[in-house]
Amino acid sequence: MRRNLKWTLPVAAVLAALPAAASGQELPAGVTAETIEQGKQIFHGDGLCVSCHGQDGQGTPIAPILADATWLHIDGSFDALVGLITKGVDAPKEAPIPMLPKGGSSITDDQVKAVAAYVWKLSHGG
Repeated sequence: MRRNLKWTLPVAAVLAALPAAASGQELPAGVTAETIEQGKQIFHGDGLCVSCHGQDGQGTPIAPILADATWLHIDGSFDALVGLITKGVDAPKEAPIPMLPKGGSSITDDQVKAVAAYVWKLSHGG
């Protein structure tokens, strides 16, 4: 059986968009499924986020859950997430230690945006 490769890429693009549509949430401007996936890799790797926030943002005793709709310091919007990750949290409301700017990592501003996209998706049903 021969595959029609002409349809492979468009179908893949449609399928990648389904989770956002299925959750009823449109992705923030400039955020794509690829950005979210990149953010996930950074969150669990060079961004060091997983060290405090746990696997898939489920929280730990030293940092809050990111995979729900509860926000302690911001409104949970993509832009607010970018700002918070960039600046850190000097005086956390419920965590025992501050969050350093960029989580103490040396990720770039573009990587911060990717992590923010991943966290946004986690907190919006993803």
